[in-house]
Amino acid sequence: MCSWKATSANAAFMARAAELARLGRGAAAPNPCVGAVLVRDERIVAEGWHMRYGGLHAERECLVDARSRGIDPRGADMYVTLEPCNHHGKTPPCTQALIDAGVARVVVGTRDPNPVAAGGVERLAAAGIEIEVGVLEELCRDLIADFLVWQTTHSTFNIIKMAATLDGKIASRQRRPEPVSCPESFARVHELRARVDAVIVGGTTFRADDPSLTCRAPDLPEDFVQPYGVVITSRLPVHPDDHVLTRTRPERAIFMTTRESAHGAEADRLRGRGTSVWPLPGPPGGFNLAVGFERLRFDLGCHTTLCEGGGRLALQCIDQGLADEIVHFVAPRILGDDCAPSAYGGRGEVSMQEATNFRIIDARPSGDDVMLTLRPR
Repeated sequence: MCSWKATSANAAFMARAAELARLGRGAAAPNPCVGAVLVRDERIVAEGWHMRYGGLHAERECLVDARSRGIDPRGADMYVTLEPCNHHGKTPPCTQALIDAGVARVVVGTRDPNPVAAGGVERLAAAGIEIEVGVLEELCRDLIADFLVWQTTHSTFNIIKMAATLDGKIASRQRRPEPVSCPESFARVHELRARVDAVIVGGTTFRADDPSLTCRAPDLPEDFVQPYGVVITSRLPVHPDDHVLTRTRPERAIFMTTRESAHGAEADRLRGRGTSVWPLPGPPGGFNLAVGFERLRFDLGCHTTLCEGGGRLALQCIDQGLADEIVHFVAPRILGDDCAPSAYGGRGEVSMQEATNFRIIDARPSGDDVMLTLRPR
């Protein structure tokens, strides 16, 4: 447990609460990930985060941690990334827990966008607790980007994963299944797979790489459920036994395809093995991906997806407004082949003014690579 003195109090304490919030990503869905710290005499004395859906919220976890350490929260300050809830859901309102605990001051990163749970700031203020709102607000809103999607759309929260060379290539022109990035980045990808409900690829990637689309991170819990493997393609496999996904876990495989292909003999063979085949509307050469993502969410209970390839599918997600986050690994390598597939492709001639812009919310080393996390601007 971190117990350190802040150098710029509010920002440093909220930054630590944000670190804790990230530990709940995936497990807390469809709730937002939230972190909290309890501060006394300019030192963090207790910490908590929303560990799993249906479990205690971050504020209550923080109070439990305080009491387990023999710390009385009365008169202390609590920093929490999201406004404390003010309603009875799966757990009682956190506002009442803070009032009962005698916390003197609550610093909030961002207000709750859910009208059912909002109003916590006003409830705490009415009880005489000092309130401050908006500390590291952009950071705290980024923490609940997935929650905002679930609250305001019918879609899953979609992460695009891409690994490319310095010249933007994701494979050689022969499309051999060769790694682009380093082993550390490969491990980070499986950490991502561990917290999503479905891993998605396009037909070209499916045929070239023959992926299993499973998570192979170490130390997975015994009750871990592998994500669905989703392939978006107009060409269904003729022989399912020729592919790892349809041979080893057909019941967790989903093919999104054209209406014509969904009613053909290949589709019947896949369905006979327990594989789902879903028709998607769309113009020739494209799909209305929103229909498929909505079905993943409401038919199968998926909340977060990871789209891993290839470049045309990634750009379709971006152009249809369905890329909520991009995790892009830059490998310090140059292929230099103009005919090799690019990380994002499929548009016609465009000017630089027509480029799609993103903002970088995180950049860090990943072995020999650089890992960028981006959100739409």
